[in-house]
Amino acid sequence: LKVGCDWLMTYMLAELPQPQNLTLLTLNTQYVLTWDWDQTTTGNSVAFTVEYIAKYKMKMKMKKKNWSRVCERTTHTRCDLTGSNLRYLGVYVLRVRASADGVNSHWVNKDFCPDKNALLGPPSRVEMAPVGNLLDVTISDPLTSTQHSMKEHVLFLYYRILYWSRSDDPQGLKPKVLDSSNNLVTLPELEAWTWYCVMIQSRYDYYNKTSSYTEPQCMQTEGDTPYWQIFLYFLVSMMVCFLLVLLSSYAFFRFYRVLKNTFYPSIQLPAHIQEYLCDSSPGSDMPRLLTADSEAELCCDKLTICPEVVLLEIHVPPPLTAPPSELEQDSDRHICQDSGDSGICSTEGGSTQQGCSCGEPIRTDQEVDSWQTLAQAKMEEMGRDVIS
Repeated sequence: LKVGCDWLMTYMLAELPQPQNLTLLTLNTQYVLTWDWDQTTTGNSVAFTVEYIAKYKMKMKMKKKNWSRVCERTTHTRCDLTGSNLRYLGVYVLRVRASADGVNSHWVNKDFCPDKNALLGPPSRVEMAPVGNLLDVTISDPLTSTQHSMKEHVLFLYYRILYWSRSDDPQGLKPKVLDSSNNLVTLPELEAWTWYCVMIQSRYDYYNKTSSYTEPQCMQTEGDTPYWQIFLYFLVSMMVCFLLVLLSSYAFFRFYRVLKNTFYPSIQLPAHIQEYLCDSSPGSDMPRLLTADSEAELCCDKLTICPEVVLLEIHVPPPLTAPPSELEQDSDRHICQDSGDSGICSTEGGSTQQGCSCGEPIRTDQEVDSWQTLAQAKMEEMGRDVIS
């Protein structure tokens, strides 16, 4: 029975296929192991395990090898070895196996030496700067997975620089080649005021390793400034200075005119108005704002304005002098003076006796008194009408 079980396990183990086409995707110190697997054989329940060991340990006579496991029972067909701290100059053995339903396939091994097998990356950055009719090219080294220079691992790393004039015919383009291990390179044999393009590649000749080229970068060289350009700059600067001076003068003139018209106007106010405006004495009637203190001390009395009453005066005309002949005939006869509609009669002694009209009968003293009283009443009534 035991022999039958061992035979069955061996048969099932042989039936589980191995991973195929182990491949390493590398760049500088980044390593990813990939493999192929036919999903139709076991479905999606298969898992994979990846381990590695230094190759020199494989030659040591030890009963049990100390393999380092990186990916265990992963369902992906890839395993990242970047964080495994593999030495760049070391040689390692990588192995992969498949597992499904408790059955494991045979291990598949692959040797790996980063210094020999890992691809080399291009420069991490390229910068250009004109220096007269030349160009300075600053090259940054390729970087490891920990952002360090690859020159720490590849001591004989150098760069191949291709440069050409952008005005050249693209069909017959023959770029110039310059190799240098320096990080700052000056491109020779360039023309002034010409555009040049550059591409750079990292190289390592010991294992014949080369990187891809960087993207083309272009820059224009400089040179001596032409005389017409100097003259043009001079004219532009002169025009700018003239406009600045003109604008400044105009602004100053306008400001001066405003100040002069404000404080020293050309049309002066009359002297009596200026005296009135400049009078700040306490008794002046010039309108001023009242403060809180002055308002508290202000006292007002009620003032009533009434129109003036005009009373009419009655003037008594002087008596007329009668002829001597008539005075001798009748000393008691009254002389009458025409005064319009009415008159005042007087005796020869000069005392007022009657009011009469020419051609009318002589009135008594009582009638004259009543007529004066009536006239005075009418005058008072007319005065009240004027007031109202």
